[in-house]
Amino acid sequence: MTQPPPPPNQPPQQPGFGPPQDPSQQQPAQSSQQQQQPPSAPAGGPDLNKAPEPGYGYPQAPQPSAPPAAPQGPGYGYPQQQQQQPAAGYGYPGQAQPGPYGQPQQPGAYGQPQQPGAYGQPGYGQPGYGYPQPATMPMQPQPGGGGKKFNSQIAIIVSAVVAIALIVGGGVWYASSSGKDDDSKNTAGGDGKNKTNGGGGGENGSGSGSSGAQEKAPADTGSKVLFQVPAPKTPKDVTSISTAGSWLTDTVYAKSGIAEVVGYDRAKGTKKWTIDLPGPVCEGSGRTTEDNKTAIIFKPDMPTKGDPQSCTQVAVIDLETGKEVWTKTAQSGTMPISFNNVTVSGGTVAAGSTSGGAAWDVATGKQLWAPKTSDSCYDSGYAGGAKLVAVRKCGEYEARQLHIQNIDPKTGKVITEYKMDEGIEYAAVVSTDPLVVAADVGDSAGDGSGISDFFSVDNKTGKLRTRISAPGEDFAARCDAIYKIEKCSGLAVGNDRLYIATEEHDGSGESYGQTNEIVAFDLATGKQTGQRADAGDDYEIYPLRMDGNNVLAYKRPPYDKGGQIVSIDGGTFKQTTLMENPATENVRDVEARMSPDYAEILFSKGGLYMSSVYASDFSAGTDRKEYLVIAFGTS
Repeated sequence: MTQPPPPPNQPPQQPGFGPPQDPSQQQPAQSSQQQQQPPSAPAGGPDLNKAPEPGYGYPQAPQPSAPPAAPQGPGYGYPQQQQQQPAAGYGYPGQAQPGPYGQPQQPGAYGQPQQPGAYGQPGYGQPGYGYPQPATMPMQPQPGGGGKKFNSQIAIIVSAVVAIALIVGGGVWYASSSGKDDDSKNTAGGDGKNKTNGGGGGENGSGSGSSGAQEKAPADTGSKVLFQVPAPKTPKDVTSISTAGSWLTDTVYAKSGIAEVVGYDRAKGTKKWTIDLPGPVCEGSGRTTEDNKTAIIFKPDMPTKGDPQSCTQVAVIDLETGKEVWTKTAQSGTMPISFNNVTVSGGTVAAGSTSGGAAWDVATGKQLWAPKTSDSCYDSGYAGGAKLVAVRKCGEYEARQLHIQNIDPKTGKVITEYKMDEGIEYAAVVSTDPLVVAADVGDSAGDGSGISDFFSVDNKTGKLRTRISAPGEDFAARCDAIYKIEKCSGLAVGNDRLYIATEEHDGSGESYGQTNEIVAFDLATGKQTGQRADAGDDYEIYPLRMDGNNVLAYKRPPYDKGGQIVSIDGGTFKQTTLMENPATENVRDVEARMSPDYAEILFSKGGLYMSSVYASDFSAGTDRKEYLVIAFGTS
C-alpha cells in the first residue's frame, strides 16, 4: 500500500524500529519464585497476576509467522479516523487507541521531541520493509511530562508543528556553580576484559541486596547542570546526520559529533581531546575494555546529497588518550562490507551486517576470523560483553530460522547454539551472560517495539531455560533487532532476573497524569518475582543498567519537575534517590528532549550524561536552541 507523503518539514517515514538508516545502510531482505505473587497494579496498569500464556516457560513448537499487521489508517501526518474502542484491558479503557509508535503519545511526552533523529517510524510488518528507503530523521515528541495522552489527532498535529532542532555552532555552555535554583543559574542556554559503558555492569550481580553496588546517595541529591554541548550544524544539503556513541571513564565523557569523537572533562565539560574522522560515526559499541578502549563504525567520507556513503570503516579508539588505535575494513567478495553493528568482547572487536562480518584483535587490529556465509545462512550481527553472541540467520524470508550462537571471540568457533522457532525474522540480544534474547514472534508485539517474548537460554548447553511473554500493550522495553542487535532500552538483566518497565497507565487518585512500574521476571522459571518499583504519580521509570545487585533507573518527570536517578535494591526493591535535576523551565526543556527510549543516557559516580544520536537542520531558522549533550552532577 502506498504511504502518503509526510507532513511539511517532516522526514519521510520508514518501517521498522530503530533510527533512520541512510540509503547506503538499507539492504534488500536476504534469504537467509522467590517472593509472593505480585500485588495488583495501580488503576489502569497491567495485570501482574494474570496466568501465563499456554506453553509459557517452555520451548514452543514452530509456528508460522503471522501476516503483516494491517495499516493503521492513511499514515502519519494525516488526520486519523477514530478507532473502535478496545476491550477492557491495559491502557485507557473506552478511549481511542493512541497513534502508531513513534508519535507523541501525550502532551509533550518525554518521548520529547525526539532527538534530531529520534524515531517516529511505523512498526514491524509494514509494507516495503527490506527495500531501500529514503534517509529519514526521527520525530521528536513535545517536551514535558505528566497529563493524559493526547488522542491520535492531537498527537499528529503536535508532531507536525514541533520544531526538531535549532542548530547551534560548536562550543560548550556552562552553568553557574551557584546553588540558586533559577533560570539564570541553571540555563540550558586491551587486556581482554570488558565492562559495560557508564560504569558498573549491565549483566552481572547475583543473590539479593546491594552487594557490589558502586553508586551511593550523596548528602545533597539536588543536581546542577555541569555543561551543555550545542547541537552541531549539518553539512550543506544534508538534512540529518548520525552522532551515535557516548562513553564514560573515570575522567572523561566522550561523545560523537559530526565526523569526530570528542573527549570532555566529565565535571567541567572542557575539551580534553578530539579524534577527527573523515566521515560521521554510524555506530559506537556500548562496551569498553578494562583499559577504556572501544570500537566505532564510521563512513570514509562526508555524505552528500548524491552520495550518502556507506559505513565501511571499523576503528578502535582509546577513550583516555583520545587516540585512534587502528582502523580496518573487510570485504565480501570484491565489495567492502557496510556494517550495521559493532561490539567488544574478550579482547575482540566484532562487526556485522546483512552483507557480512569480521572480527579483529582489539590491541593489534589483526583480523581474527570472518563468519562463514552460504546461500542460506549469514551472521546478521553480534552482542558482546562477558560473552560474544552471534545472531545467525538461515533460510528464506518468512521461513527464517535464527541461530543464537555463543562463540569463541578469538576463533569464531561456535561453543553452544540455540535454534529459535522458524518464522521469527529478527532477534536482539538483551544480555550475553546470562543469555537473554528478545524477539517479536509473528509480528505480534503490535507497537513497533520489536519485543513480544524474551528467551532465557543456558549459555553452557544452548538449551532454552524459559520463555517469557511480554505483550507490547503491557511492557515498554524496546529493541532494534533489525540492525543493532544489542540496542535495547527500558530493561536490565542481573541477579538472574529480567527487570522491565511497564507501559504507561493512569495514575492513582485524582491525578490526570500517567505512571508506570519496573517489574522483575525470574530467568529460570519465567515467572514474575513479585518485586515492583513504582514510578509514582506523574513520573515514568526506566531501567538503565545494573549496579552490582541493584538496578539503576531514570525517572522521567512531570512538566514541573526535574528528572531523577534512583537505585532499586535488588532484594527489597526499596528505592534510593541518587539525583534530582533542576526544575527550572529551560533545563526541563532540554532534558525532556533526551528520551530514554532514544537518547543515550549514562550515569556513574554522581554524573548523568544525556545525548542525542542525530543532528539535523529541520528547525533551522527557529529560535529554539538544541543541544547535543546535557550533563548533570551532584556535589
